[in-house]
Amino acid sequence: MSEIDFFDVQSRQAGQSGQVSDSKSLPRRRENFPLDIHLVSMYRVPMIRKELVAASAEPMILSLLAHGESYGYAIIQEVKARSGGKLQWTDGMLYPVLHRMEHRGLIKSRWGESETGRKRKYYSLKKDGKTAMAKHHEQWSLVHGVLAGLKKEQYV
Repeated sequence: MSEIDFFDVQSRQAGQSGQVSDSKSLPRRRENFPLDIHLVSMYRVPMIRKELVAASAEPMILSLLAHGESYGYAIIQEVKARSGGKLQWTDGMLYPVLHRMEHRGLIKSRWGESETGRKRKYYSLKKDGKTAMAKHHEQWSLVHGVLAGLKKEQYV
C-alpha cells in the first residue's frame, strides 16, 4: 500500500438552502488519503512490473524482428497478442527503445508506404542485432532455468 501525501481538499459545507457555500470563504485543509496500488488493473489483467518490461523489451523486439521487418504499431500489437493482453506496450515506451537499438547498430529502419498509402517507419534486424538476440536468449534461458528449478523444488 502506498500513500499519496497531502492531497489538497477544499471543504465545502452546504447551507440551509442546500447550496454549496463559496469556496473562497472556507479554509483549505490538507489530508492524507491512502491509495492502494495493485499489480492488477481494473480489468483484472495482471500488470508486469516495469523493471521486467524494460529488461525484456530489447530481446522481445529483436526476436520479433527476426521474423521479418515490422513497424512500431504492429510490434505493440504483436506483443499484446502473444502475451494474452498482459503486456500492453505504449508507443511512448517502444519508440525510445527502437531508437536506442538503431543507434547501437542492432536494427535499421526505412520509410515505406502502407497499403493505405500512409508513411510508416519499418524496422529490421542487422547482423549485430542477430548476435545480440542470441546473447539475450542465452541469458534469459539461464534465468528461466534457475527460476523453474527453484519452483520445482518448492513442490517436492
